[in-house]
Amino acid sequence: MLNPSRLLLICAVFLLGEIIVYSQVKAVNRNNYRINISYTSEPIKIDGVLNEQSWQDSEKAENFTRVTPVDTGYAVAQTTVVITYDKSYLYVGAVCYDPSPGKRPVESLRRDFEFTRNDNFRVHIDTYNNLTNGYAFGVSAAGAQSDGVINNGSVSSFTWDTKWKSAVKSYSDHWVAEMAIPFRSLRYFEGENEWGINFGRLDLKTNEKSAWAPVPRQFPHNSLPYAGTLVWDKPLDKAGLRLSVIPYFTSKVIKNTEADETTKWKWNAGFDTKMILSTSMNLDLTVNPDYSQVEEDRQQTNLDRFELFFPERRQFFLENSDLFANLGNSKAQPFFSRRIGLNVPINFGGRLTGRIGNKWRIGMMDMQTGSKDDNLASNYAVAVLQREIFSRSSIVGFLVNKEITQSYSDTAFTANHYNRVAGLEYNFASTDNRWQGKTFFHQSFYPGAGKNAAAFSGNIGYFSQYLKASISQSYIGSDYIAEAGYIRRTGLFEITPSVSYLFYPSHSEKIISHGPGANFNVVFDPEFKLTDRETEFSYTIGWKNKSQLSVSMQEEFILLSSDFDPTNTGGEKLDAGERFHWNSAQAGFTSDDRKLFNYKLSTGIGGYYNGNRWFFNGQMNYRVQPYGSIGMIINYNNISLPDPYNSAKLILLGPTLDITFTDKVFLTTFIQYNNQIDNVNMNIRFQWRFAPVSDLFIVYTGNSYSDNFVNKNRGLVVKLSYWFN
Repeated sequence: MLNPSRLLLICAVFLLGEIIVYSQVKAVNRNNYRINISYTSEPIKIDGVLNEQSWQDSEKAENFTRVTPVDTGYAVAQTTVVITYDKSYLYVGAVCYDPSPGKRPVESLRRDFEFTRNDNFRVHIDTYNNLTNGYAFGVSAAGAQSDGVINNGSVSSFTWDTKWKSAVKSYSDHWVAEMAIPFRSLRYFEGENEWGINFGRLDLKTNEKSAWAPVPRQFPHNSLPYAGTLVWDKPLDKAGLRLSVIPYFTSKVIKNTEADETTKWKWNAGFDTKMILSTSMNLDLTVNPDYSQVEEDRQQTNLDRFELFFPERRQFFLENSDLFANLGNSKAQPFFSRRIGLNVPINFGGRLTGRIGNKWRIGMMDMQTGSKDDNLASNYAVAVLQREIFSRSSIVGFLVNKEITQSYSDTAFTANHYNRVAGLEYNFASTDNRWQGKTFFHQSFYPGAGKNAAAFSGNIGYFSQYLKASISQSYIGSDYIAEAGYIRRTGLFEITPSVSYLFYPSHSEKIISHGPGANFNVVFDPEFKLTDRETEFSYTIGWKNKSQLSVSMQEEFILLSSDFDPTNTGGEKLDAGERFHWNSAQAGFTSDDRKLFNYKLSTGIGGYYNGNRWFFNGQMNYRVQPYGSIGMIINYNNISLPDPYNSAKLILLGPTLDITFTDKVFLTTFIQYNNQIDNVNMNIRFQWRFAPVSDLFIVYTGNSYSDNFVNKNRGLVVKLSYWFN
């Protein structure tokens, strides 16, 4: 069995190496790119016309530099930004020059539009000046809004919504954006006189991404470590207690033909409350929440031996969730909010997030669920305390607790009365974002917990313009259980190194970069016996028009730990303990997504367990700008296995229709045909945003058999919500 002390020693070496690396890194743009902001008493009308005197008196941010396709030189499509404020709003005005003739690419008018498919302007704000957490506000050239929060220095989550104002005015050779961002929507320290800030622009006709404070092209546009400085003319005022209430009402009609049930009508009501306790502390409460308007999960062809991962889509759990969602890693998350209320109703819950002083962050969440069928009422609680150290690193301590709150006497019920996971984590990121790493130790507690109820992990990576290299290792004990989390598999020790290198030819007119890559994944059982090995060598070519080609070769070995049907169709299973080894090849191409018709294709062929497999995946989209798009997802797997095992031709089709009638009225329709699970799913969702962050939803969902299209179940939901300040 693997010696845990040896693993801890390896993690300590990672930690020491990261600290040494930190000591060699210096600050980036904060001192070199500074813009002063002054108070205005003049009323600012948000109309896309910068004709107020305050704009003329404001200091300008200009001379934007390119980020992509190359990160040298000034942008061809230049931008000039002015900024001012009053007691309620931060105002941003931008003149986006457009030197290229033709229509400006805009995918749709939907809020939180996709960045890479729309001409747009954004402002990224680091209110705590910690290079790690901040906000992003943007507008497309058609006037659609986008708002989100930034965590880990460059990871944006656009599920966060708030009330703010914007307007866009278009001209033949430029367009103007004007924003009013309320201070009540931001969290910051009172008395501060500097924030981090950067302004970004994407001009698709020139295929150019640019920024005021330069950002290396290997990093996202919103990288806070590369932001400049916003200098206030006087310290910021304290914000008092502020309250928002968002009540909702729903009406549902459901018909479950498969269960031979009669039509059921249901009514429901509840509310969310948002309380701003201070400029740096937030309290969110929810009572009897309803998530019937949330988009359905996109189905996946399941060829995996372990549980598939489906992302969280409910807004309450996504807003300001980085403290909770970033615990652990992708294969061992001690807290995964999707476990809460998936098959049972949520009665009530609350979340407190914010800062205590300059270096401490706190996050606490408590949710109480009801009972349904065999699922008992439970309480889910998680508490996280983060201490920032150095410039962009942190130490995190947490406790996750799931506890059954409903009494039961059924002796056949085998679930644990409680399950708890506690842990410590160290997150590292250098000031310039080139070095990133993490190490953690988790311990689970439950009745009868064994001696191997722990998880360890350590990883470190280096990311430059040319070289990207990382190595991670994880040990997950066979007794490690996290009922409120997502644990892909237990009883393993895993090592995953990867490396890639890019060449940037200086004389090519079409190719922007090309280079090789290698990925390795090795898994051992607790006795240190090899159970999985995957080796991949690849080569990638990127063109200046944003299209990309990649080819790869894979070698794979698997020692089955349990019986398994490789088609997941209920056929004869391969026996546990059998060994399989095969080779395969793949190729993928992504087209220029600036075009009205764009696509992404991949195909592969080779061995598969004791047989063969070839597959084809496609994503196609046609844009009818700015009113929406038509799309199609195609997944085809042809698996051939010897008798008596199942061979299968698995088909997953997903046509989509996304219409934005205006920037407030949307219609989304998608159909999912999946013959692996004998299901056809249809989802039609209409949304009318009749007031800021206030919506009317009408949602239809139906499921049928894939062979004869006979209905299984269907339902219609009407939901109305309104935001009261």
